[in-house]
Amino acid sequence: MSQKFIDDLTFQGKDFIVDALEKGDYENCQFVNCNFSAIRLSYINFIDCQFENCDFSNAKLTETGLRNVEFTKCKLIGIRFDGCNDFLFAASFKGCRLDYASFHQMNAQKTNFQDCSLIEVDFSKTNLKSVSFSNSDLSRAVFEETNLEEADFRTAHSFSIEPSKNQVKNAKFSTNNLEGLLRKYKLDIES
Repeated sequence: MSQKFIDDLTFQGKDFIVDALEKGDYENCQFVNCNFSAIRLSYINFIDCQFENCDFSNAKLTETGLRNVEFTKCKLIGIRFDGCNDFLFAASFKGCRLDYASFHQMNAQKTNFQDCSLIEVDFSKTNLKSVSFSNSDLSRAVFEETNLEEADFRTAHSFSIEPSKNQVKNAKFSTNNLEGLLRKYKLDIES
């Protein structure tokens, strides 16, 4: 059975808890002020889609396809992105709350996080090569056996990364946030 193909539509103010989102492939669609909270989006593909001011808190993304998807000012608390279909995974996040989310063991290279809250996000064993964390809060985020090569942390804050347990070649940091690399040594660093 083939999936339904939906393209070039705008969904405004939809509550998908009440009116379920049809399974299918959504291409070049916009979702504005929509509620996806705690619903299953399994086996749905979003291609070249934009989400603005949407709530995805605790939504289930089992085998969900996210290909060139933009999230702006969305609430994505507790999302298990590691359940997504990782084929051609590409997403960007601007002004989003992704606290307690998981990207464990994903290939999320070149993902862009701008002005995001990433508190206690699990990035362990994730490929984050060339990722940007511009102005993002990484308090208690987990980086363990993570590929951070060429990642940009210059304006990120509150992270703790142990270079010996991660790949950090050519990663970018500023002198203002170097303590995030030295936290395990319990040094008293003054600016």
